[in-house]
Amino acid sequence: MTHVGLTVNGEPRAAEVDNRMSVLDLLRERLGLTGPKKGCDHGQCGACTVLIDDRRINSCLALAVAHEGHRIRTIEGLGDAAELHPMQAAFIEHDGFQCGYCTPGQICSAVGMLSEARADTVSAATADVRRRGPVELTDAEIRERMSGNLCRCGAYVGIVAAVRDAASRMK
Repeated sequence: MTHVGLTVNGEPRAAEVDNRMSVLDLLRERLGLTGPKKGCDHGQCGACTVLIDDRRINSCLALAVAHEGHRIRTIEGLGDAAELHPMQAAFIEHDGFQCGYCTPGQICSAVGMLSEARADTVSAATADVRRRGPVELTDAEIRERMSGNLCRCGAYVGIVAAVRDAASRMK
């Protein structure tokens, strides 16, 4: 067992964890945060996506002990019922979900993806990889950048529309 201290959704948290415990299991089983979901537990579906130091990760693949001192933000830390995060509001307005199981991971991934796009990172869908400046978020660019997050219900049309709308709101 190892003592791990980190900041989760703006609050200092500590726990004793097995060295093999994932960030996902720490969040769900020890800290009671059930927003990140255990979908495949292999890093293939994205239901467990959270932001660590403002970068999106599959929390089922990350060891908790490797993130001592880091900042973790889950869906619970993005917004609340009184004041939704712009991405949460866009998902609601554009029907970016059906059953909702993948939605926390989709929203966290979209928030991280927008930061990556603003930081001038390219993707397989970026038309001109030599250009400088924020990436133009076409539908193809959004689909490519969100391809690590699966939706079994097939709400992709609403997800792409929500991400596009939130990107324009968050400029």
